[in-house]
Amino acid sequence: MDKVFKALADDTRRYLLDRLHERNGQTLSELCASLGMTRQSATQHLGVLEAANLVTSVRRGREKLHYLNPVPLHEVQDRWISRFERPRLDALNAIKRRAETVVKPDFVYVTYIESTAERVWEALTDADLTATYWGHRNESTWEPGAPWAHRRLDSDAVDVVGTVVESTPPTRLVTTWAEPATPDVTSTVTFHVEQHGPIVRLTVTHENLASESDLAAVSGGWPAVLSNLKSLLETGSVLPTEPWHMPARSV
Repeated sequence: MDKVFKALADDTRRYLLDRLHERNGQTLSELCASLGMTRQSATQHLGVLEAANLVTSVRRGREKLHYLNPVPLHEVQDRWISRFERPRLDALNAIKRRAETVVKPDFVYVTYIESTAERVWEALTDADLTATYWGHRNESTWEPGAPWAHRRLDSDAVDVVGTVVESTPPTRLVTTWAEPATPDVTSTVTFHVEQHGPIVRLTVTHENLASESDLAAVSGGWPAVLSNLKSLLETGSVLPTEPWHMPARSV
């Protein structure tokens, strides 16, 4: 948490977050142009934000795109908001709300978990474990080409269906997502699991969503799911939460 608060204490870094809120997935050159600063200065500030896990970057061809990552802000809210009077944290809460209402049609989230890649993979693909932290059972054989379903616990209803595009245990899982009524209209979710000593870096990318309402639901939903996953693997328990009904449509 210290790195998050340090990163947010600087007004230039908050301004960078604001610019990414306005248009997520910008290159270093685009951010420099909007800030009116040198590439070296912008790179230093982005480095602090990435070290705090508030910004993550993804390479697309020759470009390096920068994305807001609201997961740490969600964790700050879980740990602190309920313990203090809300007015004392209005500024931080405002940053969180802005970070979670990005209107870019693809999202990149990163969280760090004290676990192993194998355990994280199991948590992503075991139906009983997903029921614990997600409120839905993710059911599949998880082989390339296999179907999968996002099934509710309180009924046999399925909220999301799709196909496993790529499955490379325990490092990479790519699936399509669709509503059962329109299975040919899909978005894509990629889980990338990297082991760094005792820590796992889990990156989740959700691409090609259809509407602003779907984008808003994804922006609020993924941080909650990943926060619960992290809590389950590190402490053995999760916070009580309502099941998240994932929007699945694409453009």
